[in-house]
Amino acid sequence: MPESKGRTISANGLEYRVSDIRGVVTDLGGDYAKLPYSLRVLAENVLRGESDPEAGLRVICSRSKEFDIPFRPARVVLQDLLGTPALVDLAGLRDAVAEKGGNPRSVNPVTPTHLVVDHSLNVERWGDARALADNEAIERERNAERFQFLDWCNKAFSNLSIIPSGKGILHQINLERLTTVIGTQRRGHELWAFPDTLVGTDSHTTMINAIGVLGWGVGGIEAEAAMLGKPLMLRLPEIVGVRLEGKLAQGYLATDIALALTELLRKAGVIGAFLEFFGPGVDQLSLADRGTLSNMAPEFGATAALFAIDERTLHYLRMTGRGGSIAGLTEAYARAQGLWHDSLEQAEYDRVVTLDLGSVARSIAGPKQPHQRIVLGRKAAAANTPTGLDTGSVVLAAITSCTNTSNPRGVIAAGLVARNARRRGLKRAPWVKTSFAPGSRVVADYLERSGLNEDLDALGFNLVGYGCTTCNGMSGPLLSPEIEEQIRTRQLDTVAVTSGNRNFEGRVHPLAREVFIMSPPLIVAYAIAGSYLIDPEKDALGVDTEGMPVYLHELWPSDEELMRIETENLTADLFDKAYEDVPREAGLIASDLRAGVSDQYAWQADSTYIRKPPYWSAGLTATDTTSDLSRMRVLAMLSDNITTDHISPSGAILPESDAGQYLQERGIAMPEFNSYGTRRGNHEAAQRATFASPRLKNELLEDGREGPWTLLLPEKQVTTIFQAAQAYAARKQSLIVVAGKEYGSGSSRDWAAKGPRLLGVRVVVAESFERIHRTNLAGLGILPLQFEDGVSRRSLGLTGHELFSVEGIPDDFEPGARVTLVIERENGQTQRVAVTSRLDTFEDVRYFRSGGLLPQLLTESLKAPSIH
Repeated sequence: MPESKGRTISANGLEYRVSDIRGVVTDLGGDYAKLPYSLRVLAENVLRGESDPEAGLRVICSRSKEFDIPFRPARVVLQDLLGTPALVDLAGLRDAVAEKGGNPRSVNPVTPTHLVVDHSLNVERWGDARALADNEAIERERNAERFQFLDWCNKAFSNLSIIPSGKGILHQINLERLTTVIGTQRRGHELWAFPDTLVGTDSHTTMINAIGVLGWGVGGIEAEAAMLGKPLMLRLPEIVGVRLEGKLAQGYLATDIALALTELLRKAGVIGAFLEFFGPGVDQLSLADRGTLSNMAPEFGATAALFAIDERTLHYLRMTGRGGSIAGLTEAYARAQGLWHDSLEQAEYDRVVTLDLGSVARSIAGPKQPHQRIVLGRKAAAANTPTGLDTGSVVLAAITSCTNTSNPRGVIAAGLVARNARRRGLKRAPWVKTSFAPGSRVVADYLERSGLNEDLDALGFNLVGYGCTTCNGMSGPLLSPEIEEQIRTRQLDTVAVTSGNRNFEGRVHPLAREVFIMSPPLIVAYAIAGSYLIDPEKDALGVDTEGMPVYLHELWPSDEELMRIETENLTADLFDKAYEDVPREAGLIASDLRAGVSDQYAWQADSTYIRKPPYWSAGLTATDTTSDLSRMRVLAMLSDNITTDHISPSGAILPESDAGQYLQERGIAMPEFNSYGTRRGNHEAAQRATFASPRLKNELLEDGREGPWTLLLPEKQVTTIFQAAQAYAARKQSLIVVAGKEYGSGSSRDWAAKGPRLLGVRVVVAESFERIHRTNLAGLGILPLQFEDGVSRRSLGLTGHELFSVEGIPDDFEPGARVTLVIERENGQTQRVAVTSRLDTFEDVRYFRSGGLLPQLLTESLKAPSIH
């Protein structure tokens, strides 16, 4: 319908057709001037939909939160830890279609999709010039099975492009290269322009919001649906304006702003919201600063965190090799369509949260949540700072990729602190493992140009690779086996410091009890001090060659020096060099069939990395989804802030774990275990990884032990969660998980839902859910239920020994319906509790009714025509 109201704009000497979005909104009774930026982009996306978009547009115009909106992203981006299992699913789906007499080629991405291999690198080597080459060689050898599978995918699927390891991380490549901000598509004889939109299999996909692109993280199941052309259905979120005001203080770094915002917005409660930054403070932030803030949207609890298109956007496009036609069309389109920043002065938000930039102080966050901000200069003084390895010692110091290496100011500041420390004769503490893993090859190039790489190298921050490393648990071993043994035998509570964005329990390294997030120069400072117990604003980092104490303020560079070095060394040619073999534009992608690959993957029976998925043969389907929701046993009863790392860890596999035992039984030695994340293409290994975090505390156990333990009931036998699930499966016993607030926060990994589903979990009841994980549960046919306000496992006096049933699911089950949770206690007493279904959309309800999204994909693929 409304596409017929299209008009033309001129840019770069060409005519582009664009949607008459203002006219359509007016016709539907809306006021375009009051729509926030995200809703303007979302409305244009809905307008491009193949089905009748009027209902979705009316929802946006009226700001109603009661109906579903179809969202068809223009692109899908995948990182390899979640993208590989998604492609394993599609390969398995091809087999299932073929087995039922269909054409396997009907299973093929419809939406242009990029996968970046950026989560496979482990920090095995560090501290010398050979580290990069050695780590990349180990990565290629250790992940040969995975990379062989990805190579087949790159050739067998159209509309899929795989960017190999060594290029950088998904978010930075997406920001620095793949997006054009405004995309184009030829329809007949006309060239149409539209806003770039996307979803990605990493919660930090939101970094792209910094450049004005609407996109967010989803689980692998949703990504598969989007790849195959299904619209993602969402309810209109709360739109929160974040007003930035005041003047930035000297010596600021974007990390400090990000941590202040994380604390502020977690307190304000913005879970699931779209955030939009506005106000006089926005102009003070570079595009890289904005990237640091937008990247942290999941830590805020938000779905997206957007900046509108402005001059900073255009400058960044030109700087990164996308000037000319790309920057020209972006400006013309944004001004014509009301997406230019000054077109939003009348925009109305559901509420506004304000941050005074002048109040931002140098800070860190930890020990286990990104919103636990600690302002430096206010830390309590330590009784005494240890001079050797002891409790409080920093054993890992990693300048890692995700949040901060997109930001030249932060990385250059780290190099200058290292240079100034080196001049004073300072070195890293001898028990600290140091590493530097930037998210883009450009970072290494501008450091080399400025000579700062030599100073970082001198303190042990040699380049170890381009990828997501320590922040994601790919930190490798500590400095030496002797240090690891001391930590174990002396039971030391040691510390890791990272410039990433995640510090959840057990994520970074099993022996790092506490993890603190901070800016890159502070990583250097703590590596020199060797102890977390100091306050670098007050305490000396060490003594120089003259025996004089050295303080951080003596090493910290001036703003003018930072600006000069950035301006002199970061130029557009570095981006052209780094991405010379990566296309500027993420349009339709043809497969390369020259190798003559088959339409179906040749699964290897002995592979411990890539196994044919069981979902369509054994099935996750349920003809009657309510039949197994009675008299469920509790597999785990958990507290607040249970993250997807607790449910499906990414890091090191311990030899005594179920996954470790599985690998050893198949002849895999411990040095070749790799990580939980890289093994997710093998459902047998990934099942055994479920709830395998060494920091998990299951309240079914009264002794407070940590790890993947539970009670097998009614025997009350202590065993691992996987082994208990196997015993329950033999009894055909359905399972439930009981939890507290913000269940499933953290990374957007679908195995945090796939794993529990394959273990037999049918229901999760919690006080609240994080958005992505709630959606993943629905997509796997697990029913998410939420206690009413003021009700919890504690208020109900639950022990976890009860039996649970769900009643009141009618045939016309609607989103957000209230149902009854029946609790049958050990003494025979029964209690009925009202709970709310967190199947939030009609699409969620359909998934649940059919046992999840995967069975629907099979049905639809059998009907779909072949792509090529």
